[in-house]
Amino acid sequence: MPPLRPTTPLLRVLNCQRSYASRKPPRADFFRSRQVVGSRRCMSNGPPPLNPDPNGPFVPPKPNKWVNRIRLWLGVPFIGAIIYSMLTEKVDAESPTIAEKDALLKRENGITNRSPMRLRMEAFIKQHQKQIVSELEKVDGQKFQIDTWNRPEGGGGITCVLQDGNVFEKAGVNTSVVYGRLPRAAIQKMRANHKALDPDVESLEFFAAGLSMVLHPSNPMAPTVHLNYRYFETADEYGNTNAWWYGGGCDLTPCYLFDEDAIHFHNAIKSACDKHDKAYYPRFKKWCDEYFNNKHRGETRGVGGIFFDDLDETEKDREQLFSFVQDCLSAFLPSYLPIINRRKDMPFTEEEKTWQQLRRGRYVEFNLVHDRGTAFGLNTPGSRVESILMSLPLTARWQYMHAPKKGSREERLLEVLRKPKEWA
Repeated sequence: MPPLRPTTPLLRVLNCQRSYASRKPPRADFFRSRQVVGSRRCMSNGPPPLNPDPNGPFVPPKPNKWVNRIRLWLGVPFIGAIIYSMLTEKVDAESPTIAEKDALLKRENGITNRSPMRLRMEAFIKQHQKQIVSELEKVDGQKFQIDTWNRPEGGGGITCVLQDGNVFEKAGVNTSVVYGRLPRAAIQKMRANHKALDPDVESLEFFAAGLSMVLHPSNPMAPTVHLNYRYFETADEYGNTNAWWYGGGCDLTPCYLFDEDAIHFHNAIKSACDKHDKAYYPRFKKWCDEYFNNKHRGETRGVGGIFFDDLDETEKDREQLFSFVQDCLSAFLPSYLPIINRRKDMPFTEEEKTWQQLRRGRYVEFNLVHDRGTAFGLNTPGSRVESILMSLPLTARWQYMHAPKKGSREERLLEVLRKPKEWA
């Protein structure tokens, strides 16, 4: 079998000469004839020879300029269309919402002191919701009904309600976490208190989280109590915090006034305020008396407590205000449990129960006519109406032209409600 010999194309690639001793040398006129043929082909616009000199180095053929031009004409518009499509793709597909970012952070890292304030506030209110529910169940002896719900836009809540219990006719302890978008009209309205909001955008992402609680005891000698602490934040198109603020408070609404109860309640709240600013309690107590006021009746809803709203960077930094809200919420159980335990089993008459129902009618009037939180909740798209109206009592009464007897305990309560007192 003859030895294998490399082919001419392979030799060209390797730039080797093809020379074998067994082959005869080519005739002298061989190359001249090849060159003549090649030159004729070039003159006739035919393809040039692949390599004029088979013994010389390999010379690649010159590219056809028309082929490159056609590629350029076709390629530039095609690549341009791809770039344009990438640049004009919807921002939503590239920039996740703050709800999606927070969900990812919770899955990957949990919630720590370095987490965004949104997640820290959410964790804090849920922790205290469990604690408050647990302590109230010990007082009542019955369990809360727990209802967990989610919002399609992001967030959700936990509604804990106890109805027709041994102590509480109706009690609700709710947490809510809401993600959504604020329309331009809402942004313009909020700028009155928050100049950091951008007035030139059509909408902004927002986050709101809070714990809201209302307890309506069955015994008319035991006072109703309300609590709400919340955090609100807006974000720009890149998910960066645009504006933020805290709000909330806690207030007591008795049907029959026991001065020692009001004094104990106010002192507990004052102690929490004084840890952060001595001016907080008198300032927020006055704010509470002015806010929780049935102006159409000319009387406050109860004996007050504290109330504040729109506390942002113009007040203190975010960490300081978060610490303040934490201490206020932590002060609730010590402020209320001694009162409810003293009054829940006291004897009462049918007339005293009727007076309680009339006072609850006043409570309903304030929540539906004046309360901004109720109005905001009912006007938020996708809101949960049952959780918002949880604050209303199970029963109430409206009696035409009712007036308490002169010198009675009922009349004394009205005198205090028409002219709030200093309790601490």
